[in-house]
Amino acid sequence: MSKKVLAIVLAGGEGKRLMPLTLDRAKPAVPFGGIYRLIDFALSNIVNSGFLRIVVLTQYKSHSLDKHIAQTWRMSSLLGNYVAPVPAQQRMGKHWYRGSADAIYQSLNLIRDEKPDYVVVVGADNIYRMDFSQMVDAHVESGKSCTVAAIRQPIEESDQFGVIETVENDPTSIARFVEKPKETQGLADDPSQILASMGNYVFDADALVEAVTRDGANDDSAHDMGGDIVPYFVERGDAAVYDFIRNDVPGSTDRDRDYWRDVGTIDAFYEAHMDLISIHPVFNLYNEQWPTFAGVRNVPPAKFVHAGPGRVGSAVDSIVSPGVVVSGAQVSNSVLSPGTRCHSWSHVSDSVVMDNVTVGRHSQIHRAIIDKDVVIPPRTQIGLDAEKDRARGFVVTPSGITVIGKGTVITPG
Repeated sequence: MSKKVLAIVLAGGEGKRLMPLTLDRAKPAVPFGGIYRLIDFALSNIVNSGFLRIVVLTQYKSHSLDKHIAQTWRMSSLLGNYVAPVPAQQRMGKHWYRGSADAIYQSLNLIRDEKPDYVVVVGADNIYRMDFSQMVDAHVESGKSCTVAAIRQPIEESDQFGVIETVENDPTSIARFVEKPKETQGLADDPSQILASMGNYVFDADALVEAVTRDGANDDSAHDMGGDIVPYFVERGDAAVYDFIRNDVPGSTDRDRDYWRDVGTIDAFYEAHMDLISIHPVFNLYNEQWPTFAGVRNVPPAKFVHAGPGRVGSAVDSIVSPGVVVSGAQVSNSVLSPGTRCHSWSHVSDSVVMDNVTVGRHSQIHRAIIDKDVVIPPRTQIGLDAEKDRARGFVVTPSGITVIGKGTVITPG
């Protein structure tokens, strides 16, 4: 018999470390890769895995996220398939979600209505490809009630992750789950690596309902999936680990097979974009066997104009989205989103430019992230002088990435 699976996407994150990109939107709604939103990667993985009944739990500044899901992620109702955004409903008391586990606890009506055998729970804001059907199969085979997806990371970075330690002589069973330990043991087959939680889980549905119900009654709990629910199953000897390296996604290459990027900071968000644009990309958007779905926009193709001396419209080592016009400008090593206009003698390099940005003539943009609807006046320099950028009110990361928030009005000079 086929397994009945409900997928729950946790999309209520505020994303404080991505400010100012999350000033006006939830983290999963942040644009990425030109034509996508961060949540599109999680949803594409679930849909490609064959799981077509999906709820998205939202909370923080969710309007643009709800609108994106409603416009993009429409399933045929003939077979009962759906992607449904579900805001916090205060079903268990007059309070909003107190954590990721509480989000599920307050949404237990969704599980009871659907009556699944298994529940897949994933985050909404990481960049990766994963066939969750393979993880569900491994979960069933393990005989455990909880399975945690884990990715191999260098042992020196263990203090940045929830670290999974397995049972001796049983590498699929979890012995300990430790949040950000300063010291831990490496893997038996590679002592230089540890297993870090990816924030993706599979549960027996009944066991998940019982666990979050118990957790909801515990006033001392942080109500967190990784911090509270997973340890609950570990303590009972009822938790398995699924090593991401086992996951075989159709069309993946040796270069991007086990790619996973947590884009929780501006620097990580920027580096993930740079992973897209090399000749042989670290993360390949062009895998037709496992597509990342995006909304179809009614915009014209990209256009490059002018070929006079010193005024050639060109873009190299870059992603150029539909609706972009490069008019006598030079673009290199950058991602341009729909509606961007780069005017004559301007130069955009090593940058991420979001929708409907105008780059004025003779302007220079370098190592910058420009959010939507920003108009950059002629002869403006951004990303070339960090102190000057900070003085103008722009965010500059320690690594030197300048970030300009959505709709910022930039004065000439």
